Amino acid sequence: MDVDRPEVRTQAGVLRGEAGRAGTAVFRGVPFAEPPVGALRFAAPRPARGWDGVRTATAFGTPPPQSAAFGMDALAPPDTDDGDWLTLNVWTPDPAPGAGLPVMVWLLGGAYVIGMSGLPEYDGGRLAGEGGVVLVTLNYRLGIEGFAHIEGAPANRGLLDQVAALAWVRDNIRAFGGDPDRVTVFGESAGAGSLAALLSMPSAAGLFRRAVTQSVPGPFLSAPLAADIAGEFAAELGLRPTVDDLSTVAPHSLPAAADTVGARLERYADRWGVLAHTAIPLAPVVDGDVLPRAPWEALAAGAARDIELVSGHTRDEYRLFMALDGTLTEELTEDRATAALRTFSPVTGGAAGSGGSGGEEAYRKAFPGLDAAGLYELVRSDWLFRMPSLHLAEAQIAGGGRAHVYELVWEAPGMGGLLGACHGLDVPLVFGNLRGGLPALLLGEEPPAAAEEVSALFRAAWTGFAAGEGPGWPAYDLDRRPVRLFDVRPTVTAYPEEMSRELWQGHVFGALPLLGPGA
Repeated sequence: MDVDRPEVRTQAGVLRGEAGRAGTAVFRGVPFAEPPVGALRFAAPRPARGWDGVRTATAFGTPPPQSAAFGMDALAPPDTDDGDWLTLNVWTPDPAPGAGLPVMVWLLGGAYVIGMSGLPEYDGGRLAGEGGVVLVTLNYRLGIEGFAHIEGAPANRGLLDQVAALAWVRDNIRAFGGDPDRVTVFGESAGAGSLAALLSMPSAAGLFRRAVTQSVPGPFLSAPLAADIAGEFAAELGLRPTVDDLSTVAPHSLPAAADTVGARLERYADRWGVLAHTAIPLAPVVDGDVLPRAPWEALAAGAARDIELVSGHTRDEYRLFMALDGTLTEELTEDRATAALRTFSPVTGGAAGSGGSGGEEAYRKAFPGLDAAGLYELVRSDWLFRMPSLHLAEAQIAGGGRAHVYELVWEAPGMGGLLGACHGLDVPLVFGNLRGGLPALLLGEEPPAAAEEVSALFRAAWTGFAAGEGPGWPAYDLDRRPVRLFDVRPTVTAYPEEMSRELWQGHVFGALPLLGPGA
């Protein structure tokens, strides 16, 4: 095979890729479903049609429409959008059928409203080439197109896109040297939330054997809440939340409507509860069909007991968001800390966001040494990522499965060292892409040697897990609670966030309800 112009034959036709990093062959922009536009708008994904001859696969596919958050909409301009959003990319160190390599499929994050597989930080050459795995990254529908609960459309279309991509992997990955019986799915933030949902979805059953969830976000929506939110999106456009009405709006005009609603969330607190105190009103919907139950409930009932799980989080999850909105460098008042504690702290057996003064008192008693900023950051980290990630592992064990737990404690040197072990820091470390873009924000323009050392630990753990060798530390159990701490010198210790774990021990993560009028 020509190493500079490698070719593989998929079920749909022949692809010609090019040489990638670390001795890999890379195939970009491979369609796994038909463009979800025109008659297919807001529909479940349809398998991609075949082609004659050789299809060049050297350019990333068109990214789906993006929210304006962090300027991501500028990376997906409407004048270059052909609607061909549902594509994937494959890096392989051995594009020969029968090579039987482990397969890793990446689900990108971005709060379910931003993200594209063509970003440099997701280049899979190093992870695939040095780790001896076939690596797949993909685009899926975001925002209103992918996750709004619209009358006449299937729920969770973005999740259905991911299932379609995994079905493509099952049917085609042998041609790239991969073993379809050794597929590991890994994702971070909204990608981890998506993966938690996939672990619960009947349509995803049998498509992967292992899963790595990096910082699972807690918000999942009940169908009534999601429908009410979609109604506000549509009302912003003077429309009803139906396929017929929203199909009259160009795809690139929809994110602005969601952004406008997102900018005034607190006015919906009487209806949307704790979700109104966040920044993004979109998440997977527990609709009873595509997603029958919230992941924690489904896993505790044994839905994923045959899937090996690694679940973890960073130590200082919310610090990144505080840096981005300016609260990390300004004096945070006691009033704001009190409001956060009352909004986000748990009540045993109650709904998220129902902590009230009792939750505030429990946090202040458990962490007497923390100032207002420390308490604000801690409770928001616990509610949004840390406790959902831990509870997912504990639910897997309760359901008869196996789970490993980790925490990233190595501190990012970017932004003058203010970020700590923040949300998203694990992404460049896992891929080994330590320069430019997001990695530069987190690691600095010239990453220190320690970043390379911690990256090597992550890459070895994830690829070893995908190969069936385990991640390199003991499985979690409810007595000893062994956890890998990722640092320059990694250790295994009892779960280090013990006070938070105890505060949240009786809490049940589930679908957020619709409150007040219309409930």
